[in-house]
Amino acid sequence: MPPIINPEFCSCCGLCAERCSEDVFFGSSKKEIPVVTYPEECWHCNSCIRACPTEGAIRLRIPLPMMVCYK
Repeated sequence: MPPIINPEFCSCCGLCAERCSEDVFFGSSKKEIPVVTYPEECWHCNSCIRACPTEGAIRLRIPLPMMVCYK
């Protein structure tokens, strides 16, 4: 499940797209809200959340089977 970007909190800095090792945000432009282009490639590694300077701008939806491993 892909990351969810809250447009109210997003500062459009593009750091999440730069840090994503799987290019989930491929093709996103700087100074615009990143677009999740390849949602199936998300590994739920939290690198986009850690890179984001605004708390609450990005949220991950962890699939139910992964919840046991995630906790």
